[in-house]
Amino acid sequence: MANITEAEIRQVVSQVLNKMQSAPSTDWDSTHYGARKFVGIYADMNDAIKAAEAGYRAVRAMSVEQREKIITEIRRLTREEAPVMAQLGVSETGMGRVDHKKAKHILVADKTPGTEDIVSNAKTGDNGLTLVEMAPFGVVGAITPSTNPSETVICNSIGMIAAGNGVVFNPHPNAIATSNYAVDLVNRACKAAGGPEVLVCSMVKPTLESAGIMQSHPSIRLLVCTGGPGVVKAVLSSGKKAIGAGAGNPPVIVDDTADIAKAGKDIIDGCTFDNNLPCIAEKEVFAFRNIADELISNMLKNGAYLINKEQADSLAKIVLEEKTSKSGKKIKTVSRDCVGRDADVLLAKIGIKVSKDIRCIICETGFEHDFVQHELMMPILPIVRVDNIDEAITLAVKAEHGCRHTAHMHSKNIDNLSRFAREVETTIFVKNAPSYAGIGFGGEGHATFTIAGPTGEGITSAKSFTRQRRCVMADSFRII
Repeated sequence: MANITEAEIRQVVSQVLNKMQSAPSTDWDSTHYGARKFVGIYADMNDAIKAAEAGYRAVRAMSVEQREKIITEIRRLTREEAPVMAQLGVSETGMGRVDHKKAKHILVADKTPGTEDIVSNAKTGDNGLTLVEMAPFGVVGAITPSTNPSETVICNSIGMIAAGNGVVFNPHPNAIATSNYAVDLVNRACKAAGGPEVLVCSMVKPTLESAGIMQSHPSIRLLVCTGGPGVVKAVLSSGKKAIGAGAGNPPVIVDDTADIAKAGKDIIDGCTFDNNLPCIAEKEVFAFRNIADELISNMLKNGAYLINKEQADSLAKIVLEEKTSKSGKKIKTVSRDCVGRDADVLLAKIGIKVSKDIRCIICETGFEHDFVQHELMMPILPIVRVDNIDEAITLAVKAEHGCRHTAHMHSKNIDNLSRFAREVETTIFVKNAPSYAGIGFGGEGHATFTIAGPTGEGITSAKSFTRQRRCVMADSFRII
């Protein structure tokens, strides 16, 4: 795949998608990329688990150094094939931006921790030595989203393999080709580095039924879910050890001590990264009244387009669909046809034509507006004016809905920053930077696309996919 051209990328992606679209909707699969047959893809979840279990036994017999060689090869292939996966992800799902997805793959390759994250601890005393080591669970069952499909598969694979596990993925049905490409990449890397031919597995056609088999199978010792509240709840109800990475609705506060020009640019950069698909991205802004006009002006300078209240209400009726829940309650959900779409595409739905240079739709709203209350995962950003820090924090905490996922603030007032951080209690809190700094893109710290707020692991890494084992030598090995 070295030095592949854009034309070649488009040609091969087209072949994959044409194959998918020409087959009957009931039986098409995603098992090939061009002439290459994917490795590790199964029609039956039980077969996939059996293969992953064999892969786990093989990797368990390998040294940590050998594991790291596999991870090094995964990183290399991910960097090399990032353009293909980025293009395939956008083509298959219709969501996001190719250039941003490419950057996310590079981030995963460069900043996902490997075996260096697995650290043993020892304690000695008068009664001898106790050693605590981080051991694998065995076979991990993982559910991955359509928003960051191949990025999540690769990020999870690196961490789970570093921990010594085998993996079975049940990808989102709207991103099967992209997810399975990533699974195949991991297996190709594993084989090239001297590991088993199949270490991670996936499904030809993942379904709720295959997810249910995975969740109840006795060989699955750990479940990891990156997705919406429904699938996270199902995994947490499985009775197994589970890591849940749920949804968020990250608020942004901008007070009157902030660098307003920088805040305007940073917020638009973060909000529009991959068309707002990352759960950490800025979803609503609470701006001090005395700087709001200046903030909006700087947003407009950085690719934003301001719509009025009537236009915002019209757009809300399109991007949010009203449905009836099983209990008979009316609920609003985001339109799948709008998630992750470009700003100009969304504006065209209400009759506004703009150039591709417009990357974000901004509007002033009240706190109760649907744009504030719902996580849209689109480049739409509502702005609510507030009088002071008390009002800003109160409203921002309410808008976050207790997800405790991510929050942002632009300020030079350390008291305001500290107070918001304490009260919002999010897993990630980004100060004076775009949201993506929170996952290591332009900020310090490692990267992940599985941010486990509901179950408390936080920014997951290899050690998150391990269990502690204690070995005690009583009255010996104490040498002082």
